[in-house]
Amino acid sequence: MTPAHPTHTLLVVEDSDEDFAAFERIVRRLSFTYPIYRCGDGDQALDFLYRTGVYAEPDLVPRPSLILLDLNLPGTDGREVLGEVKQHEDLKTIPIVVFTTSSNPRDIETCYEQGVNGYIIKPIDIQKLTRTIQLIVEYWFEAITLPYPLEL
Repeated sequence: MTPAHPTHTLLVVEDSDEDFAAFERIVRRLSFTYPIYRCGDGDQALDFLYRTGVYAEPDLVPRPSLILLDLNLPGTDGREVLGEVKQHEDLKTIPIVVFTTSSNPRDIETCYEQGVNGYIIKPIDIQKLTRTIQLIVEYWFEAITLPYPLEL
């Protein structure tokens, strides 16, 4: 896959090193060439998005084109991150896809009420996981047009 626009980036908010390593291995096999950033918890994700704390240098921290968000995170959890981002005037247009093990109907309903752009339950089976990640990449980075960061 050749990037259509070099500024697209993916932010993965995932606390599990094992899950992130599996995700990264799969997307690299798909020849995914966009930069991938990872935050291990919700507080780190908000620092990344607000460019605060260790992410205070704006030249090093791009605005993500898509956020892949786990729900069950230490500290500020994914539900809180979703709610905060979707209420923020400058961040709310960033698409967020929840990628979680939770199949709780309340979580699904709450995320859609808060404006999530997609809710995907992580498959346990590696072949299904690979296919699901392939669909995410094809849909979000090939089939649709993602918003480009506006100059603030």
